[in-house]
Amino acid sequence: MAVGVRLMQKVSSTRTFAKVAPHFIPAMDRAVHRLTRGKVMLSAQMLPGLILTVRGAKSGLPRVTPLACIPEPDGTWLLIGSNFGREGHPAWTGNLLKCPEAEVSWRGETILVRAERLGGEERAAAWKTALGFWPPYATYQARVEREIRLFRLTRR
Repeated sequence: MAVGVRLMQKVSSTRTFAKVAPHFIPAMDRAVHRLTRGKVMLSAQMLPGLILTVRGAKSGLPRVTPLACIPEPDGTWLLIGSNFGREGHPAWTGNLLKCPEAEVSWRGETILVRAERLGGEERAAAWKTALGFWPPYATYQARVEREIRLFRLTRR
């Protein structure tokens, strides 16, 4: 594993990162994504990422969120609602529970998707995949009492 990746995993596991990152990483990703017409997300240079657009659960308005993702061989994506190991589920997970029909911007392409919250054995297998992909997810889970929500996005 590259030294840069190991260093980023170590840094991203800290409580300081969890406090600071949610304020600058999504804003930075949205700006660069917009400027490059959907072709680039800076955080995706470390982890694969997509831009999720889903209707707000309360407002009904489109909510745009840059997210790390795990692309799967069959063309689906896993999303991990870790919220950087902070209390409370991230808002995008509640939006997907209320309205699973969404769209993603993936490598410059807009794709209509349907989200499925994973549970049981399917969640356990996806969680194992997530930990193999990005080990800091274990630190995030250990910090919070809630079970981190996992979703699979499928093209529709």
